[in-house]
Amino acid sequence: MKTVTVNASKAYDIKIGPGLLSSLGAEAAALGKAKKVAIVSETKVYPLYGKLAEESLEAAGLEVVSFVFPAGEESKCAATYLELLNFLADNKLTRTDLIVALGGGVVGDLAGFAAATYLRGIRFIQIPTTLLAAVDSSVGGKTAIDLSAGKNLVGAFWQPSLVLCDTDTLTSLPLGIFLDGCAEVIKYGILYDEAFFSYLESTGPEFDREAVIARCVEMKRDVVMEDEFDTGARMKLNLGHTIGHGVEASSNFTLSHGKSVAIGMAIVSRASHCSDNDRIIGILKQFGLPTTTSTGAETLLNYAFANFTLCPLPEEEALPAVPVVYGSAESVPLRFESERRFVLAAKGGEDCRFSYTLSEALPAPVREGDMAGTLIVTRGGEEITRLALVAAADVGRIGVWGIFLKLAGSLFGL
Repeated sequence: MKTVTVNASKAYDIKIGPGLLSSLGAEAAALGKAKKVAIVSETKVYPLYGKLAEESLEAAGLEVVSFVFPAGEESKCAATYLELLNFLADNKLTRTDLIVALGGGVVGDLAGFAAATYLRGIRFIQIPTTLLAAVDSSVGGKTAIDLSAGKNLVGAFWQPSLVLCDTDTLTSLPLGIFLDGCAEVIKYGILYDEAFFSYLESTGPEFDREAVIARCVEMKRDVVMEDEFDTGARMKLNLGHTIGHGVEASSNFTLSHGKSVAIGMAIVSRASHCSDNDRIIGILKQFGLPTTTSTGAETLLNYAFANFTLCPLPEEEALPAVPVVYGSAESVPLRFESERRFVLAAKGGEDCRFSYTLSEALPAPVREGDMAGTLIVTRGGEEITRLALVAAADVGRIGVWGIFLKLAGSLFGL
């Protein structure tokens, strides 16, 4: 077993290894004070692991109630959230009791948001049963539900009290769901660790589960401890997600989140002329992940505008959010000359300047007063081109960058 400790607004351990689900009761009891535990799970996971979780908790002297909702992203909505809150109230959970999120990212997001808001906040334990949840969504305290306007638009930062990642649960994953998690694993290698990236190239999907999950969790732990509330460095973890969410939503969620993010990373990598583009596209294909989409640039542009607005930032603040594989990057300031015209200037001289006027067909960006933002693009001013700037679509708080999808959509393999 490996243990990674997160020292955020709340300190907690992430334990990774086989057979940990059977220790849930002892771990929950060790947190103290709880008398009742609500297990939150879904219809595919609960039949596999619900009984074991309940028996472990009951053996530790805890009363257990279980809330099971239909599996799928469509359940991560206000209706299910309110149903869960009423379930907790009907079963008289108190502020000293516990919620256990047993499942993948949808379960963790929903249960975590309920924990953050029920009685103004109660403790919860994450038990991720997918690779994607183990390396990403169960770590860091982001919780949310979806709205019809977009994903994860209502939520809270609420750190778990414990994460138990039982690697045995990964053996029941269908291959496609496992590969979804591999997209997030690859993302960590692209962003932070060339040796880790090279290891994944050497193993393909047959990597050491415990070691890889632990390394991914360590990398995310470091980011969360630096930027818990997602105002700077943590935005880099959105690599591939802005475009990926557009791909996912335009498919009516028939294409999974992980595969959509893989497509997003591939598009951003190609668009940015990243020097490691061939390796990035190659490893995604090696893992059986898609790298192109039939969704048009105009559609992806619309999704980018639907989910993000332009927000004021201090001129000196950098938003590290696009792919700079293992290397340094250039800062590119954004300045508005008028309501619809902005200018970019990189550190490469006048030839790296680029201006653009928003089409009247597009909504004006939402902003406050004079605006100066900063984002990170690929290494070296000489590599900053119009296509490189497309990559800025992944800067969560500067949605206006989606316009570059329209500029370059036919050029970077959509």
